[in-house]
Amino acid sequence: MANTPMKLADMILPEVFHRYTVQESTVKTKFWQSGVVTDVSDLIADLGGITVHMPFFNDLTGDDEVVDDNADISVGKTTTSMDIAVRQYRARAYGGTDLAADLAGADPMGVIISRFGAWWGRAMQKNLFATVKGVTGALAAEGLNTLDISGATGGAAVFDGESFLDAIHTLGDSEDGLAAIAVHSDVYNLMRKQDLIDFLHVSDQGQPIPTYMGKQVIVQDEGFEAVNGVYTSYIFGKGSVAYAEKAPKNPVEPWRDPLKFGGLDYLIQRRQFVLHVRGIKWAPTAATALATPSNAELAVAGNWHRVYDHKLIKLVSFKHRIAAA
Repeated sequence: MANTPMKLADMILPEVFHRYTVQESTVKTKFWQSGVVTDVSDLIADLGGITVHMPFFNDLTGDDEVVDDNADISVGKTTTSMDIAVRQYRARAYGGTDLAADLAGADPMGVIISRFGAWWGRAMQKNLFATVKGVTGALAAEGLNTLDISGATGGAAVFDGESFLDAIHTLGDSEDGLAAIAVHSDVYNLMRKQDLIDFLHVSDQGQPIPTYMGKQVIVQDEGFEAVNGVYTSYIFGKGSVAYAEKAPKNPVEPWRDPLKFGGLDYLIQRRQFVLHVRGIKWAPTAATALATPSNAELAVAGNWHRVYDHKLIKLVSFKHRIAAA
């Protein structure tokens, strides 16, 4: 039913002096807008092919040598590795009939056009969550960039200042690259009760910015819901996820069929993009079911393989509870 166009039966005929209003979604896109994503479209201009190969040089290794005129200085070399991102191709269409618009006295297509951008924001955030889930799952399988205290006894399973420090310390001496933590509102409420929230007042911001031990706090319910009482919070560095987009052949396509349903207008939007945590290459264990991966496939930890030193991957998953089990 979600993919059928709006018909007259779907509309509510207004009474006198009443008009249609748009019931906007309560789903927030704060995680997408938090700074975790950085646009690198200028660096990845060519999105041809299913994957985007991004070779990189590994840092220099080895020790210095004592100079002696009876021995040659040995020559070392640098090495290269490959990071691989996966291209994604997504589309959505919405439509409305002439009869619905004329008899209801409202314009469904106008609403569709005005709300399409906000809908894409929510869709891209779902994609981001799937990618982050898969990547952090791959890191957790190596025992890296993750802390899970949810199985501990009593209060030891509950989020607090000490466990937060343990979580960021999974990056060792690189923890200073972490800048923010994204949490469910239940977790944020606990943080406030622990009296560890400070507020940063910035002149060009409408509201003060909450911080926790110097890290900006991003509060969002969608995607951060508890599973069997266990919450997953993400601690990240700004720009942890690289994003590049290139317009497909027909990015926006309005269409009209004067015969279908008595007259039908619909609007199709298509996007192709890369959304990638640098340092974790896309290496699926099997071919994707369709031309490019679904969110479900992106969320599979086994489809990702680490190629960077884990300290360079500014993303930490922290599993915990908000009350003793």
